[in-house]
Amino acid sequence: MNDAFPSPTTPVESRAEVFLGYLDYFRDRLISKMESLDDSERRRSQLPSGWTPLELVKHLTFVELRWLEWGFEGREVEEPWGDQRAKRWYVAPDESTEDLITALNAQGARSRAIVKANDLASVGRPGPRWDGAEPATLERVLFHLLQEYARHLGHMDVVAELSGGPVGE
Repeated sequence: MNDAFPSPTTPVESRAEVFLGYLDYFRDRLISKMESLDDSERRRSQLPSGWTPLELVKHLTFVELRWLEWGFEGREVEEPWGDQRAKRWYVAPDESTEDLITALNAQGARSRAIVKANDLASVGRPGPRWDGAEPATLERVLFHLLQEYARHLGHMDVVAELSGGPVGE
C-alpha cells in the first residue's frame, strides 16, 4: 500500500517515476477507500449517475488496459471495453471485490512494466485505440491517466463520505 502522497519536493530518479508514483498512489487510495465500504455499499450507487464503487474499480482497470496496452503498445485486446455493458460500467454479480482489486493491481504492474520499458517521448503504435488520430506519446498517455485517476478518486471520496467511510486522503 502506497500511503504517502508523492510530494513534489521528494527526489525521484526520473520523470517516468513521477508519473508512476502518482498512479500507484491514486490506485492504492482508491482501493483503500473502496475497502472501507461494506459489500452492500460497494455494489450500490449513491449518485444519480448510477455507478457503483466496484464498477469504478473495474473501469480504471480497463482504462489502464485501453491506454497503455491496447493504445500505446498497439497490442490486440479481446475486450478493450470489457468494463461496460450497454455503454454503462458493469460488474457481474459473481465478480468479487478481491478479484477486482487483484485485477487492478495486476494491471498496475503491467502498466509499470510498459512505462519502465519505454522512453516518455516514445510514440504509441498505430491501432484502433486512436480512432484514426496519430498515436500519442507515452508522456501524454500517462498525463491523461493521472487526470482520470485523480478525478475518479475524487468521485470515490464523495461516495465513501456518503457511505460513512473515511473522508479525505
